Order: sequence, then structure tokens, then C-alpha cells
Amino acid sequence: MAKDLEYMSGFGNEFATEDPRCPGALPKGQNSPQVCPYGLYAEQLSGTAFTAPRQENQRSWFYRIRPSAVHEPFKKIDRGLMTHNWDDDDPNPNQLRWKPLDIPSEKVDFVQGLTTICGAGDPKSRNGIAVYIYTCNTSMENKCFYTSDGDFLIVPEKGGLFITTEFGRMQVNPNEICVIQRGIRFSVDVSGETRGYICEVFNDHFQLPSLGPIGANGLANPRDFLTPVAWFEDRDVPDYTVVSKYHGHLFAAKQNHSPFDVVAWHGNYAPYKYDLSKFMVINCVSFDHADPSIFTVLTCPSAKPGTAVADFVVFPPRWSVQEHTFRPPYYHRNCMSEYMGLIYGSYEAKGGGFLPGGGSLHSMMTPHGPDTECFEKNSTMELKPQKIAVGTMAFMFESSFSMAVTKWANGNKVEPQYYECWQSLKKCFNPDWKPTDDDKEPKTFTF
Repeated sequence: MAKDLEYMSGFGNEFATEDPRCPGALPKGQNSPQVCPYGLYAEQLSGTAFTAPRQENQRSWFYRIRPSAVHEPFKKIDRGLMTHNWDDDDPNPNQLRWKPLDIPSEKVDFVQGLTTICGAGDPKSRNGIAVYIYTCNTSMENKCFYTSDGDFLIVPEKGGLFITTEFGRMQVNPNEICVIQRGIRFSVDVSGETRGYICEVFNDHFQLPSLGPIGANGLANPRDFLTPVAWFEDRDVPDYTVVSKYHGHLFAAKQNHSPFDVVAWHGNYAPYKYDLSKFMVINCVSFDHADPSIFTVLTCPSAKPGTAVADFVVFPPRWSVQEHTFRPPYYHRNCMSEYMGLIYGSYEAKGGGFLPGGGSLHSMMTPHGPDTECFEKNSTMELKPQKIAVGTMAFMFESSFSMAVTKWANGNKVEPQYYECWQSLKKCFNPDWKPTDDDKEPKTFTF
């Protein structure tokens, strides 16, 4: 795998880049000259409608050796455990938790290893979401993939991904994420057992959340997002396979060359990566527990203001200093669906059972919160400043869609005893309780 990778910094920027092997490959002053430099073809990739408002309009121009239309017809292929057919599945409102998915012993690449866990909506109407786990152990050789249905947000948990795209190359390791938008062709190389999570949104594209009273800075800073510089290969391949995900099904087409032949490109519709360790945490410094929205890295908004198709939320190492407060997440019923995953470490609200590579789903209005051990410990502990989530990175895909669990996920790797973590919570009600002086005023710390 190449180590000489270069990136451009910034979120949603207008980039212009050309492979240094072909200086001047970007046309001067126009998008589609009669004859492009080096005899290249001009091709536009549109991420929004042509007439979308300028501030929302996303598109990029490629200057490539062959147009992407040079391929044989697509033919339907087996999609394995990937599905969007929610109507075949039985509704399940219970709290659900899954053990980590096994990595196959036979050779399986990134596309073959896609397993749908849950989702909702319909890619045909461009309205919905899907959550996958990928498990693989071999690279995609002479093969690329793209989804016509939505944008992929990829969260590696085990093993890094070396991703070649039409825009250039990225190395994405655990504790980093990447977003590869609708229509972008890419191939994934791995160096061993590899596993991670994917959230696909059918509606629109991910963006940085509005900061409101936080101000101009904080959370995920735009400059920390990295987009690859142009890189191309002029490689003839007798039997190259292009896999398309379309309406939730997989199709394959053959062509006689590598699709990664883009010598130069410019625009603002491009894949990017982000290092989660760079997230600037905002947290409560007085009392009570702030809503998890303060941990939002990226959001895909719906048509309803303040309501997301998907929020990508992380729970990184941070200081906990609240006074007179039960510090872990409060018990909760939500009008959103919450799928949680764990990249590494141990999630502070549920230390046992919730493992890296596994996940949990708390569906719309299904109650959830800290387990018995967490509640008892944090109800009686001495409140002092402490660093929490050290050596841990948990995350959440939160969605306004009421997600259905696939038939496979309802019957595989599910922990049927998950509900038991709340069953030993005791009744603490005391009708004779009288407030003490300590209860009347919040306690303060002495430093």
C-alpha cells in the first residue's frame, strides 16, 4: 500500500488538483474545452440538482483518460446479507444488542462482507437510512464499487482501509472516519482481518452541524477534514468489474480498464476523511447532563428543521466535573432511533457486554439508560473532577426514521439477555424522606 499520500484540508471547499505527473491537466478558465489537455475527457459528477441554490450546490469536474460510460451492461448479482427490504421483517421494539460479527475464514472483500443490520425508508424515493457492518479479509482486486442510493459514512473498528477513489487515495484507520458520496467509485484494500460500521443516508449529504450559541469554533473543525489530491493509473485490465448498488440491489458490469484514470479534477463534491481524536469536546461544567447533540460530528438534515436523517455522534475521552449530578446518560425515551457502536475501549454507561465491533439499537420510544452497576456506582460515588472514557471511543447513528431490524440481524449475534441489565434496578422510593441541608444547596468542589 502506498505511503506517499497527500490531502487537501477543509470541509466543503472548492478544490482544484492535478496529478503532478501531468502538469497543466486542469483546463484554464473553463470546464469543457473543445479539446482537453493531454487528450483527456471532461466529465461532471453532480451531487445535487443543477438548479440547487449556490450555497448547497455540489459537483465536481473530472479530466480522465476514458469516460466512465465505457463499460458493458450491468447485470444483477447476489447481494448476500445486504438488503433494504424492510417489509419482509417482523417489527421488534425491544432493546437490542449484538455481539461483534465474525470475520469470515474464507476470502471476502469489502463489498461481499456488507451486512445490513437495520434501516428505514426507500432509496428509490431518496428518503431513508441503512446501517451496515462490514467484515472482510481480502482486498478488492480489479474491482470497484459505488452506491447510487446514498452517501456512505464509514467507521473502521478493526484494521485500516486503503481506499482508492476516482478523486485520489486515502488511508482510513480505526478512530478515523471517511465519507464517500453517492456515485463515487472506490476500491478497498486491506491487510488482514477488517471490520467496521457504515451509515448510508438516502436523502442528502452530511454536513457540519450548526454551532448556535457555541459560536464560530468547536466540535469538528472544518480544517481537520482531509480530501485526497488527484492520482491516476492508466492501466488496461481485461476483466475489470464495476459493482453498482442500485435500489438496494447489486449489479456488476465489465470493462477493460481501471476506473481510477482521473488525471485532474476540481469542485466541491469529493470524498473526505476525519480523525476523531481532533474532535473538540463541549461539555457541562456546572450541573446536570447535557444532551448528546453536543457530541455531533456530522449531520444529514431532513426537511424538518433541527431533525436529522442521521446524526453521527461520538463519545470521546473528556473531563466530567458536574456538581450535585448523576453524571452518566439519564434514563430516556426518544422520538429518534439510536444505533450505537464501539470502536475501542469500554462504554462508560455499560461496561460489560457492549464490545468493539458489536452494537445496540434503542428504537423509537424504547426506554434505555445506564445498567444497574453504572447507576449504583454513580449514585454513591464521591463527585470530583475525573477524566472519563479514557481509552474509549463509542459512537451513535441517531435518526428520525423508525428503523427496522433485518431478518438476519434479528436472529444472529443478538444478546437475548440484554434486557437483564436493567432488571435488578431496585425501588429506592422512601415516602418518609426529608431534605437535609446538603440536599437544599448544590455541593461545590474545593480545589
